[in-house]
Amino acid sequence: MRRHRGFTLIELLVVIAIIAVLIGLLLPAVQSAREAARRSQCVNNLKQLGLAAHNYVSVNNVLPLQTLWLAGNNQGWCWSWYPSVLPQLEQQPIFNAINFSVNCQGAEQTTAGYNQLSFLICPSEDQKLRPSAYGTSNYAGNFGGPGTIGLWSGTIVPNSDQLGGTLSLNGRGVANLGPVGFESIKDGMSSTALFSERLIGLNGGPTITRNSDDAKRAIFTSATTVATGQGAAGAKSFIDSCNALAPSTTSTSTNRIAYCWIYGYPMHVGINAYMHYGQPNSIPCHNPSDPSWLSYVGPQGYASANSNHSGGVNLTMADGSVKFIKDSINLQTWWGLGTRKGGEVISADAY
Repeated sequence: MRRHRGFTLIELLVVIAIIAVLIGLLLPAVQSAREAARRSQCVNNLKQLGLAAHNYVSVNNVLPLQTLWLAGNNQGWCWSWYPSVLPQLEQQPIFNAINFSVNCQGAEQTTAGYNQLSFLICPSEDQKLRPSAYGTSNYAGNFGGPGTIGLWSGTIVPNSDQLGGTLSLNGRGVANLGPVGFESIKDGMSSTALFSERLIGLNGGPTITRNSDDAKRAIFTSATTVATGQGAAGAKSFIDSCNALAPSTTSTSTNRIAYCWIYGYPMHVGINAYMHYGQPNSIPCHNPSDPSWLSYVGPQGYASANSNHSGGVNLTMADGSVKFIKDSINLQTWWGLGTRKGGEVISADAY
């Protein structure tokens, strides 16, 4: 009579151990594949924004303005750049719902403003609550290089005409302010940033510390005050001070980054723009040389480019291409990507 031999306990444990090892090996691969898919969708969103900007230029001969200041009821708060490109993103109904002749913060604007536009959210964004009742965005326009190096006449924007980004400002009686066209990008379209990712702020504005997992969503105040005109050394000093903040340092604010997509204010940079100051995924930082009321990050502070992608951020360049920029990028190269006519020579292998 043939006897059927079963598994021994040791053999069963070995099989279970092998299965556990395989799961341990496969799970990171599955998670990596999912993140790759999310990052691919994020790249597609940025490409769509780049295409929309190009279509906007073909109609208006200029790039969208950072804010349409002054317009509507002539208050400081005004329409941001996002509404300008809605028709180019096949969002004509949302565009038509905006009354551009009255207060941008009025109740009549909530029909459009409370909408969360899906193409403005990166799939890797894990913060599900908006910073405010208004719709938000993971994508911001390039506001230019470090404000401590120089300012335009007045204190409305962060830097000189050379250091200025691709989203400019409609100034009233202030020298050198106004629309920017592709002809103003002297450094080359493929090496000049147009849009970047950034994480959204926290709903309710809770106070957090520098060592929090959400620190990139908050604004912290630097221990070093750096004023206009101190050049690259001053800018580097400010960034070093922000990066060296103690882990227990508490946030200045946490709900001001990406507060809404529909409106903004020229000097509140963090609402709809970012700066080429510290490297990608640095923390946003307030410069004490800016007034304390500029709690959305002022012209001389730092509204950072950041993301949940490992090791860097996606950037839409002025030519419409999207490039992944590593956190380790050389600081001067990062500054150069932020300027439109700074005269920097940047090789493709530098980032």
